Amino acid sequence: QVQLVESGGGLVQPGGSLRLSCEASSRIVGIYTMGWYRQAPGKQRELVAAITGGGSTNYADSVNGRFTISRDNAKTKNTVYLQMNSLTSEDTAVYYCAATGRSLSTDYRQWDYWGQGTQVTVSS
Repeated sequence: QVQLVESGGGLVQPGGSLRLSCEASSRIVGIYTMGWYRQAPGKQRELVAAITGGGSTNYADSVNGRFTISRDNAKTKNTVYLQMNSLTSEDTAVYYCAATGRSLSTDYRQWDYWGQGTQVTVSS
C-alpha cells in the first residue's frame, strides 16, 4: 500500500507563494502519474497539476503560469512538489497529493492513492 504525505500548507497573504511537498512511501515517483488536487468548501475536487511518469506536465487553466509541479526521484528521494506563486483567495482549499497507475485523468475516481490533504489559506 502506497502512502502519500503532504506538507507545506499554511496561511499566506494574497500575492504570496507557498511550496507543497508530497513524499511517497514507495518508489512510484517517476513511474506513476502524480498529481495535486484541491477542494474548496462547497466545490468539487479539482485537478490543478499533474506530472506523468515520462515527465509531461499538465495544469488547470486557473493555475497555469502560476503553479509549477516538479519531482525529485533521485537516489533516496521520492517527492513531488507544487510551487504556488501569485496566490489569490480563489486558491484557498485543501490540497491533496494523488497518484495513479493509469493514464492521466481529471476524474478523481481514476486515481489510486491519496494523501491526507494540507490546508492552504490565502488571506490578508
